Amino acid sequence: MAGLNQDVAVLAKKKQASKTWMVLDNEGEKRVLEVDKYAIMHRVGIHARDLRILDPLLSYPSTILGRERAIVLNLEHIKAIITADEVFLRNPADEFVIPFVEELCRRLPTKGSDSLGHEGSEGEGKELDGPGKGATWSPQHEKQDDNTPGKDAPPFEFRALEVALEAICSFLDARTTELETNAYPALDELTKKISSRNLDRVRKLKSSMTRLNARVQKVRDELEQLLDDDDDMADLFLTRKRGDGSSSPTGSSDAPTSPTIASRASWVSKGTGAISLNHGTATATDSDDVEELEMLLEAYFMQIDSTLNKLTTLREYIDDTEDYINIQMTVRRKNKFRAAVL
Repeated sequence: MAGLNQDVAVLAKKKQASKTWMVLDNEGEKRVLEVDKYAIMHRVGIHARDLRILDPLLSYPSTILGRERAIVLNLEHIKAIITADEVFLRNPADEFVIPFVEELCRRLPTKGSDSLGHEGSEGEGKELDGPGKGATWSPQHEKQDDNTPGKDAPPFEFRALEVALEAICSFLDARTTELETNAYPALDELTKKISSRNLDRVRKLKSSMTRLNARVQKVRDELEQLLDDDDDMADLFLTRKRGDGSSSPTGSSDAPTSPTIASRASWVSKGTGAISLNHGTATATDSDDVEELEMLLEAYFMQIDSTLNKLTTLREYIDDTEDYINIQMTVRRKNKFRAAVL
């Protein structure tokens, strides 16, 4: 009987230790896993301290860590582990995480697509005349060179990383816009009428601005730290470290390319100084790899820096309003003192 109770206790402990993860693979499929931390650590090759920063119950600042086989991503509500062909995500049911999951699935290759990334349904494209007759036309196909289809498709880990950065930058910018919408009218109202109600309202808005500013600043600092260190950026190139190239669906032309990466980087052979993902070879130097990733990070660094500038402008406006209110209060006190003396 004692042995049975001990087994039940062990099973209960294992159940409590198991965590829910959503896994999205490079085919665009998603599934839910119930595993403990040791299984996750073994599968993606990270340490317990890396996994700890993804715990939703603990408060850790925004962090992007490059490991041998994974990228550990803790950006606000997005807590994920990105490998060369999978994304492990905590809290997939969170209302702020759901849009990230949907966008990530949209950016990944979809099973059943033809070589041009279409489902092949009737009326979905039109046939080309001439030598290429019978192929399906699309704007994306028209822009590509006939000899190098899908040449702008980035590695899976960069596509996943970009979706996360895009989601966080947009989220923080939306919170900033919302704060501006509430703060500027409240400050103007305070200058017109100094009252306890207006002062309390501005005080709360200032506290919200301070907290939001710290969150935005941390994301900006994390991106700046990556941009300042070529080795840290090189650690994020998991596909190159694995030597897997695009023999997997990651590098296929089925993958919808994002506006940021597709317009700034070409991830396959451009002569002798680039990476040929189509053949699974790495002929580029580390500096070439870093330069391509730097373009991606720089785009979102500029976006988050713009958001921080908005908050800086708002803080200065609040400070100026406080100075004005202090002057007005001083004048009122002096006038009351003079009236009392007279």
